[in-house]
Amino acid sequence: MTLALDAAAQDLLFREARTANTFTDEPVSDEQIQAIYDLVKYAPTAMNQQPLRITLVRSPEARERLVNLMSDGNKAKTAAAPLVAILAQDNEFHHELPTLFPHFPQAKDVVFAERPAREASAAMNATLQAAYFIIGVRAAGLAAGPMLGYDAAGINKEFFADGDHSVVTVINIGKPGEDAWYPRSPRLAYDEVVTTV
Repeated sequence: MTLALDAAAQDLLFREARTANTFTDEPVSDEQIQAIYDLVKYAPTAMNQQPLRITLVRSPEARERLVNLMSDGNKAKTAAAPLVAILAQDNEFHHELPTLFPHFPQAKDVVFAERPAREASAAMNATLQAAYFIIGVRAAGLAAGPMLGYDAAGINKEFFADGDHSVVTVINIGKPGEDAWYPRSPRLAYDEVVTTV
């Protein structure tokens, strides 16, 4: 079957795309991140809640604070990446629902009145948006290095002291550098994953 995307786009976004571990020193501009966001903001979320929040770590002081909270295996590459983004969920996303979900504005108080319900929904939907963000980075001709090896409580305290946001992932962004890739790990085959009922 022919896909709507041509083979080059399929390779760019999926088959040849890898998690980068090294980067060149070429900077990543605000304009590039804006273009990425303007593409990935269309990711589907339940009730259009859009809980993802992006913190670009640009200053040396903020980078040092973040590096100190990364696991040992992620410190050097986070210190060296041209740009690092902290992707977080906004646990108070419900305040935007009257605008974002206008045909059911009372969802703010009916569905998401309780913080645990908001946190669970924000976690699922911000993670979905984070996956789209990675694809957007690839679409911009850049490589992404998403990481989960960090002190989550420390990042939340250091960067989101208001308590309304929780880190979802940290992503290094830039042009891939020398020896950027580990060998491709195996993937499960179609028949190992898909069943029909």
